[in-house]
Amino acid sequence: MAIGESIKDDSRLVCLCIEAASQSGAAVESWRRQRRTLERMPSHLAGALLHGLLRRRLLYPSLLEVFKYTVEEVDLRGESTVDAEWLAYLGAFRYLRSLIVADCHRITNCALWAVTGMANLKEIDLARCSKVTDAGIRHLLSISTLEKINISETGVTAEGISFLSSLTNLSVLDLGGLPVTDLALSSLQVLTKLQYLDLWGSELSNEGAAILEVFPMLSFLNLAWTRVTELPNLCSLTCLNMSNCTIHSIFEGHSDKAPLTKLILSGASYVNLSEALLYVKTSFLSYLDVSNSSLVRFCLLSRMNGLEHLDLSSTSIEDNSVELIAGIGANLRILNLNSTKVTSDGVGILAGNVPKLQNIQLSGTQTDDGAISYIGMMPSLKFIDLSKTNVRGLIHQLGSEPGWIPSLTALQSLTCLEKLDLEETQVRNESLHPLSGLQNLTYLSLKSDFLTDMSLYLLSSLPKLINLSLRDAVLTNVGLHSFNPRATLKMLDLRGCWLLTADTLLLFCKKHPEIEVRHELLRIVQADRDSSNPSSLQLKSNNNTFLDQRLKYSREELLALQFSSLLQVPPHARGNAMP
Repeated sequence: MAIGESIKDDSRLVCLCIEAASQSGAAVESWRRQRRTLERMPSHLAGALLHGLLRRRLLYPSLLEVFKYTVEEVDLRGESTVDAEWLAYLGAFRYLRSLIVADCHRITNCALWAVTGMANLKEIDLARCSKVTDAGIRHLLSISTLEKINISETGVTAEGISFLSSLTNLSVLDLGGLPVTDLALSSLQVLTKLQYLDLWGSELSNEGAAILEVFPMLSFLNLAWTRVTELPNLCSLTCLNMSNCTIHSIFEGHSDKAPLTKLILSGASYVNLSEALLYVKTSFLSYLDVSNSSLVRFCLLSRMNGLEHLDLSSTSIEDNSVELIAGIGANLRILNLNSTKVTSDGVGILAGNVPKLQNIQLSGTQTDDGAISYIGMMPSLKFIDLSKTNVRGLIHQLGSEPGWIPSLTALQSLTCLEKLDLEETQVRNESLHPLSGLQNLTYLSLKSDFLTDMSLYLLSSLPKLINLSLRDAVLTNVGLHSFNPRATLKMLDLRGCWLLTADTLLLFCKKHPEIEVRHELLRIVQADRDSSNPSSLQLKSNNNTFLDQRLKYSREELLALQFSSLLQVPPHARGNAMP
């Protein structure tokens, strides 16, 4: 997390002080011996300082000692150096409430001995620490205050899972990817405070699923990738994930129906979804994901007037079923139709019926430029994904003055639009002119060998652009050298732009150190705050295969491409270009 986010309630001066204290190794040495001062530091400020040091690779085990009376939350997820020595110091943190060491692959059973008996620890996350087994779980049993445990994808067996029954304060338990059997789950019946239970990939059967009724406060349940086909009525459940299951019935019973608000059935199979959901109060649903599932009839959508998030990607839905979405579109905010049979006509059915829609995804569909005019009639849109579609950016106008006009002009009415994905479409330079009118656009993705230096010049006028992806474009060294990015730009993805040379890329990076540049020839190295050089760059070959696109062209065509796009850039934009 950013320092500003963790101390947003404090003054800007406090933020600057924390930044300065974690700026360099020399800065750390200047304050690390002021133990009494650190012991009086508020917990949230001490935490911000600790994580600031971690981000800058200035945190090491012995330095942890100065934080042992102040820090309450430590997040070390993914840190490859964290091992038993780190936990030895963390085990002495008197007021530590939360310890996250997920994906720290050096954590072992012996390392966990250091946290035995911690008096205030309420949460520990050991997800994907593969060296943790049943013996490691035994070390946790003395921490009676634990309320949240994540041991997903560790080496814990069904026997180790049964040990957890002594931690009766548990409310969150993530056992994803572990061999949880019916018998192991039965041993956990004493955990009556459980509210969150993740059992994806377990060995649970329908008989074991019946045991779930003994958890009266259970509100979240993940049974994805299990053999469970029938689920009893769990009247407190609000979120259910049964992705990649074969579903016969959910919540069958005569007691009060569960107030389910989120239902995830991605990749699931069912004979008749309407019958499977017969006992579900679908009017409560606000989130439904049936992507990649065997769903062929969509009439059940008509009963889901409260939906805000709907994912139908990779299903068989066609234009004739889009009417059902339009009928419940009043509250819809996110709609995913990626890889479906929906066309521009189907998008037209939605126009005027989804006033709150903020996110529409149509990647991999047969939609074309006709859809853009309808999309322009969805006033709340913030994100549009038209990648891998038939969009060209131009539409043929008939009438007294026939000709081609830019279809993207319709997007200029979307004053909230922040993200636009046009990768792998047929857009060309001349179709991008309307994008300069998207004043709030922060993310733009393009991937096309129809684009040249002119595109880079046109997009440089976007005032709030943070992330620009211009992949597989025919960009030249001169075009990149002439590019004058706005101060807001933080990431420039030029992968696949094969005419660019390493020297030009390095020069651009040195000229704009605040921009992360992605290209097969470059690897940006994190700046060393102690050095006088604000950033350090290394030229490295990438492990990913870089297909040399020059193989498609003759020598004469290559020479023409090398210099043709320079002619398209206005003279004032290339005045300082390299020869």
